[in-house]
Formats: sequence, C-alpha cells, structure tokens
Amino acid sequence: MNSGKSVDLKKMDIRSRLQNMKPVQWIVLLLLGLLLAVTAMPVSDNKSENSTSGSSSQAAEKLQLEEKLENLLGNVEGVGQVQVVLMTEEKKEIQGFYDSGIQQVTGVLVCAQGGGDPVVVQNIQEAVMALFQVDAHKIKIMKMK
Repeated sequence: MNSGKSVDLKKMDIRSRLQNMKPVQWIVLLLLGLLLAVTAMPVSDNKSENSTSGSSSQAAEKLQLEEKLENLLGNVEGVGQVQVVLMTEEKKEIQGFYDSGIQQVTGVLVCAQGGGDPVVVQNIQEAVMALFQVDAHKIKIMKMK
C-alpha cells in the first residue's frame, strides 16, 4: 500500500508544480515538446523513393528530351530529318539545360540528313554542347541515308 500513497504524492507534487509554472516556463515546456515531436518524425530518403519509380520516370524524361532535341534540330536550316539518342547516367554536380535532378546527359548521337555538311555538323555539335554541357568528343553526328 505504500507504493499507492507514493504515487498519489508524486501526482500531487507534479500538479502543484504545473499550477505554479510561469508563462516563460510553459513556453519552454511547449518548445521542448515540439522538438521531441519533430525529432521523432520519420525521415524519408529521396534516393529510395526515386529508385522505386525512378527507372520508368527516367526513361520517360529521356524520351521526352530526345523528342524535344529532334524537333529543335529539325527546324535548323540544312539539318533535315533527324533522330537523336541520348546517353545518361546518375546526376553529378554539373547543371545544364536539362536538369531533372536525377540524371545527366553524358553522350549524344545525332543522325541527320544534313550530317554530311561540315557546317551543319558544327552547328549541331555547338548546339548540343551548349544545351547539355557535353564535351565535343562525347557527341557523334552521322549522315542519315
């Protein structure tokens, strides 16, 4: 029975302390409670979320970007019909025109009707270099038959 009396005394002691607290002490107590609640919240890892839906969304982004580049280059004088293949890998620190947050363009293959003209080839190469910040040796431009 002693344990029951000590519990009652502890409850009364806590109640009396809470009733005698000043507003500043209440604010501190509230902030400590919020801090504990925030630290107890689960933290999600963006990499795990990206990996589950990442491969399909990465492929869709890559295909959409290839189509945009084809449309852009197809409107340039002398290029004619064009097909584009992009090589991508996980994103690094470099940022360019294409910034998905997930992947980065590392190589470009362009097949164009005007690919036999050195001026057209240079124009395509410079455009790709400017858009994706890819070195010239990572861009291949071929003549379409």
